[in-house]
Amino acid sequence: MTYTVPFNRPYLTGHEIEYVSQAIQHGDLSGDGPFSRRCCELLEKRLDTPKVLLTPSCTAALEISMLLLDLQDGEEVILPSFTFVSTANAVVIAGGTPVFVDVDPDTLNLDPEQVRAAINTRTRAIIPVHYAGVGCQMDALMEIAESHGLTVVEDAAQALNSYYGEKALGTIGSLGTFSFHQTKNFSCGEGGALCINDPGLIERAEVIREKGTNRSKFLQGQVDKYTWVDRGSSYLQGELAAAFLYGQLGSMDVITEMRQKCYETYRQLLEPLAQQSLLQLPVIPAKCRSNYHLFHLLLPSAERRDALLRHLNDQGIHAVFHYIPLHNSPAGIRLSGKEVSLPVTESISQRLLRLPIYPGLEADVQQRIVDEIATFLDS
Repeated sequence: MTYTVPFNRPYLTGHEIEYVSQAIQHGDLSGDGPFSRRCCELLEKRLDTPKVLLTPSCTAALEISMLLLDLQDGEEVILPSFTFVSTANAVVIAGGTPVFVDVDPDTLNLDPEQVRAAINTRTRAIIPVHYAGVGCQMDALMEIAESHGLTVVEDAAQALNSYYGEKALGTIGSLGTFSFHQTKNFSCGEGGALCINDPGLIERAEVIREKGTNRSKFLQGQVDKYTWVDRGSSYLQGELAAAFLYGQLGSMDVITEMRQKCYETYRQLLEPLAQQSLLQLPVIPAKCRSNYHLFHLLLPSAERRDALLRHLNDQGIHAVFHYIPLHNSPAGIRLSGKEVSLPVTESISQRLLRLPIYPGLEADVQQRIVDEIATFLDS
């Protein structure tokens, strides 16, 4: 179906073609070329973190993170069920067992008390997922992790340029992961980054990312040849994608401001419907600064959500739902060996609807979207 209002429209800053052309002329199109280094240096400085490595996807960054933990058979990693499958797959690929817990009904982020209750002698790590670019309760989660000797890996796929207090999301745990997929605020089509906040993990992360070799040391002149030293895979981002990404990262604040304008317009227009309890608006806690990645609604029931989704799509407005809970998926049940009840996750998954949001979305188009929502809810 062709939509008159798409769900997402990637934003172009005007520098992408220029930088991609420069990369082609330079001739080094494999990983860790000049534009890759520029992207990493920009992110390291902006995020105030010791090391950033570009990856082909956030999935790849999560896989490196889990491989760094050396998970043994039966060891567990706690994460929300309300997340993309890559979060759990990374645990499974590394040999661990994902343990799914419920989320906060307001932010849709990991509930610290549910995390605390799930910890046992097999627990090795916690993966907070910062939904919609809004930070999890990182103070509480870090306290829990430290008191039990656990590693925190932030899945910040949606959260580059978001903050919890004064700290950038992705820089609070030992490791953080970002996505530059086409649907994300800053994009190169497909791409990701690993943020290494624990300096002790940098050298091995570079080895894992370079197919298990010490090629990084070779390129830095530290060894005269490189060889296989550890497990790993091909986790480098190509230079053409990095050049495109560099054009995006230079405009992070501009893009965020444009998304914030769209977000606040929706809030203002939809507030009367929220006050009538016809829907629930997103929540950004006072300690969080968002990058305004998503704008979602929670409807009173699955039936109302599905009907509104059909209505908007029929009007040419591409609204969508979101995650199907992982804990009651076929793979989730098989891995845990039992069916688990996570009532908040199950409820929000059935009631959540995401509206179009992207830089350049006109206010009059947003008004039309809200008018269609109001017309439906009043009928």
